[in-house]
Amino acid sequence: MYSQVFLLILIVILTVPPQVKLIMSANTTEWITRLFEDPDLLRMGHCQRPEDLNLGMGWLYYAVARLVRPETVVVIGSWRGFAPLIYARALADNVEDGKVIFIDPSLVDDFWKAPQQVRDHFARFDITNVEHYLMTTQEFVETDGYRSLGEVGIVFIDGYHSEEQARFDFEAFEPLVPGSGLILMHDSIQRRSSKLYGPDRVYEYSVKDFVDQLKSREDLQVFDLPFANGLTLVRKSIEAR
Repeated sequence: MYSQVFLLILIVILTVPPQVKLIMSANTTEWITRLFEDPDLLRMGHCQRPEDLNLGMGWLYYAVARLVRPETVVVIGSWRGFAPLIYARALADNVEDGKVIFIDPSLVDDFWKAPQQVRDHFARFDITNVEHYLMTTQEFVETDGYRSLGEVGIVFIDGYHSEEQARFDFEAFEPLVPGSGLILMHDSIQRRSSKLYGPDRVYEYSVKDFVDQLKSREDLQVFDLPFANGLTLVRKSIEAR
């Protein structure tokens, strides 16, 4: 199971023709340089490193989107848009004309509350294929936007980090993810306290508790990456497809 994931990522990298790699390298370096000029896009545990323009976990986000080639990626929660930016860039580099559905109610601060400001933020990095929904997942599943979704090739869960919310996010989209798709859960391998919502609103990260429950399901393959606070990849087992 574990080797399959890394093999697929290596295939993406190794099968790109050399002449294309040179073009991608120049374009990607310039784009990452602009990305990292915003210090907020170096935060929140994705293992970014500006010294060598290293996207950290972002390389994985990009690689799986290039490999799965989905028409739709759903991203739940983001501090300043690192994950939706990476996924949107990958989809733009594909030929499927894919889009990112980005769900964030902006409960931490007001950053995502003004629609034009949100569009401008993504446009700074030449990203125009992100649709932002200023709401929780609980609210989104009651909308026409949710009801009109077809297959969702990738779901990235990084919202409110409680066991209960992680479960709701997962169960809301699991039926829409095909056998070739993936669900990724961030901050998923350890419990810790967070003051993200303010010193008077401390809460416990407990996504790990839900991930541990997923590991008991025989119809799923569940794989933890032990970097920073962790990333968990979930996909349907071959027998369950």
